[in-house]
Amino acid sequence: MSSEDSWPPLPPLQTGVRSRCPRCGQGHLFKGFLTLRPSCEVCGLDYSFADPADGPAFFVICFACIPSVALAVWLEVAFQAPYWVHAFTTLPFMLLTCIPPLRPLKGWLVASQYFYKAEEGKLARLETPRDDGDLHPHSA
Repeated sequence: MSSEDSWPPLPPLQTGVRSRCPRCGQGHLFKGFLTLRPSCEVCGLDYSFADPADGPAFFVICFACIPSVALAVWLEVAFQAPYWVHAFTTLPFMLLTCIPPLRPLKGWLVASQYFYKAEEGKLARLETPRDDGDLHPHSA
């Protein structure tokens, strides 16, 4: 049952956020906190296609770090808080909003790459019309 046609498509949000295999939905995606397994232990899907790069970190920076920094700035401006207050408020807030979302976001990005069959981009050749109206490849 390793043929691509025998597996129903599973939504990336359903499988990725739960860190499950994007093909079968049963196998594990990670072998550590953020380290991808080489393949699924259930269906054998090779995870070498997956390259989420810095995607999870980008989303965390946009949606978690900015509010954390805003909290720190607000505390400083409003109360002129000493460093120990920041250490006990801002630091835990930043850690709790930045680290836990990394794994579900990475899983979602990997599952989306599989679901949408993402691959490396390729440039198409430009075509220009000739005098007779036919298209021919643009010569550089």
